[in-house]
Amino acid sequence: MVTDIKSYTSEELQARFKELNQPGYRVGQLLEWLYVHRVASWDAMTNLPKGLREVLQKEFTLQTLELVRRQGSRDTTQKFLWKLNDGAMIESVLIPANPALYGEASDRHTLCVSTQVGCAYGCKFCASGLEGWKRNLRVEEIVEQILAIERWNAAEEAKGSKPPEANPKPKTTEVTRFINNLVIMGMGEPLANYENLLKALRILNAPWGGGIGARKITISTSGLAPQIRKLADDPLQFRLAISLHGATDEVRNKIMPVNKKYPLKELTAACEYYQQKKDRMITFEYILIAGVNDGLDQVKPLAQLAHRLNAKVNLIPYNKVEDLTWERPTEAAQEAFLATLEKERVVATLRREKGHDIDAACGQLRLKTEREMAAKAS
Repeated sequence: MVTDIKSYTSEELQARFKELNQPGYRVGQLLEWLYVHRVASWDAMTNLPKGLREVLQKEFTLQTLELVRRQGSRDTTQKFLWKLNDGAMIESVLIPANPALYGEASDRHTLCVSTQVGCAYGCKFCASGLEGWKRNLRVEEIVEQILAIERWNAAEEAKGSKPPEANPKPKTTEVTRFINNLVIMGMGEPLANYENLLKALRILNAPWGGGIGARKITISTSGLAPQIRKLADDPLQFRLAISLHGATDEVRNKIMPVNKKYPLKELTAACEYYQQKKDRMITFEYILIAGVNDGLDQVKPLAQLAHRLNAKVNLIPYNKVEDLTWERPTEAAQEAFLATLEKERVVATLRREKGHDIDAACGQLRLKTEREMAAKAS
């Protein structure tokens, strides 16, 4: 089976080039074309000999994502719907110039990345799993989301359709990335695709690849305790976010089936192990759902858990999903929950929404588009 070139590390390519009787220095040239210039064809690699390009075309694929649909909101958050080579669709969300969501400094351009087609974990409030789980994304399909957005951005700038930045950085000979923060919390459960995800992130982190610092990459999970422990043992300093959405087993059992397999006691122990190994702050993602987990009686158990794990809490008002009955709390209820949490001396933020008007909940744009396509075909 022919494998995509973007699924290989530099070391693996060195070994393959040796097998192909090609000089090792050509690997550096190839990687520059892939990750600096983000080319989408072999012919674009003009300083590689034609014979080598023909060999590469025979030995590897060089696949790109097809942009099916893009939605941009009033506050410039944008959602991208991509078609994969097998016709399946996934989403990525671009959040520019955001105050620090997960890092220590402000984010310049954050990309929310998908790791699966659909999701098997069936969180009751989420659109990603409504049509079930189809498959894991391959390494190159995860990597390509970043490169595809950067190609799109370069094309937009070339057309002159993007306004110039207010404080442009001085030009240097160094290549800078448009995407410099990643949150792995798009469609799918990231830690259920552990091996492909970690290899993709090593490529995106490597100086010869994406060059994105490990501490600028946040991996989210709904609570897969064994994989959290495995991540803790990984030498790279990726950040961890827990899609918590409830600070008691009663609430989590109601909306998150994963909690029955890995209840809070087990999840908490895994997070404590992660902190012992990494000594990094964890983020709790907490979607506020009216009448489910937004009551002020939920604040104290959430605060106790946050203090125990030295976690910050990111409150996210629920995004309405077609076919689901859950509702977003009023703004007053959102603010009251935040204020009460802060009285408990918890570091917390309330996402005063970016993207609420662009089908921003995970899987929503994909679901809407697939249904529209099915209706046209029938």
